Amino acid sequence: MNFTKKQSYLGLIIAFLLTLSFIGFQPQVRFDYDFESFFPQESEELQFYLEHRLTFENDNDYLLIAINHKEGIFRQDFLQKVVSFQDQLQNLEKVEGVQSLLTAKQPIISPFGVRMNRVLDPLDSARYLKQVESIKKSSIWEGFYTPDEQFLLLVLQNEQRIEKEAGDDLYEEIRQLIEIANFDRVETAGKIKAQGAFVTLLQEEFSFFLGVGIILIVTILFILFRSIWGVVIPLVVIALGIGWTLAWMLLMGKPLDVMTVMQPIILSVIGLAGLVHFLNYYLTYVRDGKSHEQAVQAAFSGLILAVFLTSLTTSLGFLSLYFTQIPTLSYFGLYTGLGVGWMFLSMILITPGLLYLLPPLPVKDRPQIIVFWRKSMRKFFLWVISYKKSIPLVFGAITLISIIGLSQLKVNGYILDNLPEGNALMESFLFFDQSFGGSKPLEIALTKGSSVNSLIELEVLKEIENLELFLAETYDAGAIISPLSLVKTVHQGLNNGNERAFTIPSKGQLKKVQQMMPSMLENSPIPMVTEDLQKGRLSARTADMGSLKSKQLNEELINYVDKHISPEILIVHLTGTSHLIDISHEAVSQQLAKGLFTAFLLVAFIAGVLFRSWRIGLIVLIPNLIPLLWLTGMMWIFGIDFKLTTAIVFTVAFGIAVDDSIHFMTKFYLELKKGSSMLYALKRSFLETGKAIILTTLILVAGFGVLVLSQFGVTFYAGLLIGSALIFALLADLILLPVMLLNLRKSWISLEGKAYS
Repeated sequence: MNFTKKQSYLGLIIAFLLTLSFIGFQPQVRFDYDFESFFPQESEELQFYLEHRLTFENDNDYLLIAINHKEGIFRQDFLQKVVSFQDQLQNLEKVEGVQSLLTAKQPIISPFGVRMNRVLDPLDSARYLKQVESIKKSSIWEGFYTPDEQFLLLVLQNEQRIEKEAGDDLYEEIRQLIEIANFDRVETAGKIKAQGAFVTLLQEEFSFFLGVGIILIVTILFILFRSIWGVVIPLVVIALGIGWTLAWMLLMGKPLDVMTVMQPIILSVIGLAGLVHFLNYYLTYVRDGKSHEQAVQAAFSGLILAVFLTSLTTSLGFLSLYFTQIPTLSYFGLYTGLGVGWMFLSMILITPGLLYLLPPLPVKDRPQIIVFWRKSMRKFFLWVISYKKSIPLVFGAITLISIIGLSQLKVNGYILDNLPEGNALMESFLFFDQSFGGSKPLEIALTKGSSVNSLIELEVLKEIENLELFLAETYDAGAIISPLSLVKTVHQGLNNGNERAFTIPSKGQLKKVQQMMPSMLENSPIPMVTEDLQKGRLSARTADMGSLKSKQLNEELINYVDKHISPEILIVHLTGTSHLIDISHEAVSQQLAKGLFTAFLLVAFIAGVLFRSWRIGLIVLIPNLIPLLWLTGMMWIFGIDFKLTTAIVFTVAFGIAVDDSIHFMTKFYLELKKGSSMLYALKRSFLETGKAIILTTLILVAGFGVLVLSQFGVTFYAGLLIGSALIFALLADLILLPVMLLNLRKSWISLEGKAYS
């Protein structure tokens, strides 16, 4: 492209029509936090869980409500108040039931039929004290109140797979009932609360980073160009680039989530870095005596290929995330990668036309700064050349240490990984972890083995009991329920409610239990076993101990099952939403490696075609691979675990960092084509692009540095680690790359086939 006035004005018209088109479609801004978008897709474990929950229910569709009474929870007046509160909860449209000491019923089975007695009825003054005494003696009900008798637990089952908007409305109704009840203190935790709280934070963070991004851009532009038009033109270009990206994404049905909230700041700094290159070259040509029109045309015609390639490689870095099996990461990579393309389109369609339309940017020569940069870059280059033998050794040593650190990195993530300690939502979940055995669901699918007829057989029940004991001891799991719980309850009912009868029945009594099972299954508030008694579930709650600890415990569980439970009697399969999230943390490293490998190959291919040498294509990768390895070393030193929230950093950092290498190599290649010697071409490239590389890196680091102000872990780590990786890449591009190029004289071949000297 020549970027003449006519072509540039045509670009403005196209941009204007494109903007009108997006406005005409009226994209609606939506925020969402879909818990299941972190599940690994196309996974056998996911397919198993989807079938399991069709048979039973979703294991995390509940809200935990802990009600405090300072004078102790076993006071009749307090419990009567809770009964009224529970009745109000159960009358809500999206509530399927509430389980607590006050809703629990014990069957009393006699020859005259089944009578369901309340475990605790504060309205029955005659039996109340005896009921409280019975509850305190029994271990059955320990999970429904704290040992200090200060908190009573209610487990509210909401509508299965409730939509986010409906969940928000339901939680707001519950919150209002809590407020009206005026208890001493109430703690809540669950999916409907977490999703709403996350989206509220998303909205705040999106507005915050959009505002901070504008302030940052204005500040940087004013420092660099010291003119109104030098600020206005890039602002218009960046605003439209971001607007097109968000409009396209929303029109495609993708709402803003915990990942895409970073897009404004990411696209801002990427667009700003490209614009700084264009405007710097424009001002350089004006200083050299070219007219305003000539400078615009020369700057954009000369840089279009380099900026296109850097945009392409940056986009590829993001797009490589699309190949992960985690929907949240995939869509973030896809739409941010496409967003880089929209930003590039905004730059080339709008910037030249605005420069032609508006008055020329003032060339404010600052001799002292110009001299400072020239002297500094010259000294820097001479220092690099003088230590050309030592530099590879130093970089190699640091890289070796980083590789050792990489081998020591742990994969470890938490359900609420994105929230900082001290956050109100995080504190609520920690409260349940500490007071009620946990808020994280533990789900195990049970299937009868080939040698038995059903799950309600003596040998099967003994295996389930052993499994429950193992889970209680190993996972510190609380409130375990299973087909065994149902059998023990029926057995207790057959013995007039005697607590000592809450055990596995004898062979003779088991037959009576089996006869009662159809009616018990019909009245059970939570599905524990199928009507044909072939499949069941074991459910509990544990603390969120992290995916690393969960993996260790899960391996212990698998080993225990293999050694102590016969598959001919009972088939045990760990499943559930928490298990799938843990798998996601574990699998993301392998998927990330595939994505990065793809990005490496594509960048190497592009560089190889551009410079007509596969060796040079590989050389371009080295100064961009080293920062990623150094990043793993940094994570090891500072104890930062590898997880979903840090995995994205590597592909994003690679895609952005490789831009500087391409700018440097493009200038170097052009100098060689002019017939310059290797050393002279290297020096000119270092002096002319070195300043731009340093400035753009500082801009990018400043932009990503803003992300450390986020409350979301994924955003915080993106800012910290990507900023660090870009600094490492700057060192590799300006120190290691020139030394490597000096040793590759024979690899540079001219277009005519002659070697450069």
